[in-house]
Amino acid sequence: MKNDIEAFWQRFCRERGKDPGYREAFMFGVEADWLADLVVTGKKTATCSGLAFYEMENEALPQAGEYDIVLDSREAPAAVIQVTSVDIVPMNEVSEAFALAEGEGDYDEWWRAHEAFFREELPAIGRSFSPDMRLVCERFTCVYQEDSTKETSSFVL
Repeated sequence: MKNDIEAFWQRFCRERGKDPGYREAFMFGVEADWLADLVVTGKKTATCSGLAFYEMENEALPQAGEYDIVLDSREAPAAVIQVTSVDIVPMNEVSEAFALAEGEGDYDEWWRAHEAFFREELPAIGRSFSPDMRLVCERFTCVYQEDSTKETSSFVL
């Protein structure tokens, strides 16, 4: 799959006339195909993660202007996104507008899904869920996807 990802990136770079480099290629969540489709259709323009995960991995926070490649469940590239903003926000202060920008439902659905995720995942790193835990809230825009009807595309839902 690495070759497919690199070829996808090179097609994006040829279209843009430059190679700004990308931060990472990743799948969103456990429903990667659905979430990748939300990105491609412009319904998902935000995502968040617990700051604790970045701290535990000693991972650099995303920065505005960086590019990422969104993968589907087969680890095939679906889209290139560009980070437009990054904010550290307590979970209980995340705005409804941000939750809706994640594209996965209303604010209550967003809260329930994220609370369940953090309650399940945080104990593995020795942390526990708290409503005021800090989140890394990213906004992004989809800057490239290939027409799924093209023979060269590796993105099919």
